[in-house]
Amino acid sequence: MSDLQIMDILYQTFQLAVRLTMPFLLISMIVGVLIAIFQAATQINEQTLTFVPKFLSILAVMGFLGSTILAMLQDFTRLMMSFIGG
Repeated sequence: MSDLQIMDILYQTFQLAVRLTMPFLLISMIVGVLIAIFQAATQINEQTLTFVPKFLSILAVMGFLGSTILAMLQDFTRLMMSFIGG
């Protein structure tokens, strides 16, 4: 296996990692900002108020995108197995 192939595998791996985690990070950030604005406006400083909505929103994203994420992981695994097999 050449250095170029190894670099291509690393690039694909990092690209897949970003594509898999970005929806969760974005929704978590958006919900966190909205909750922070709500807490600043109402002066409620409860830590569980931020945790539960973030958790529920991440579960919702997982429900919507779970099959897509699984398909991307399966494609990547097949690609890696074809590299291993030659």
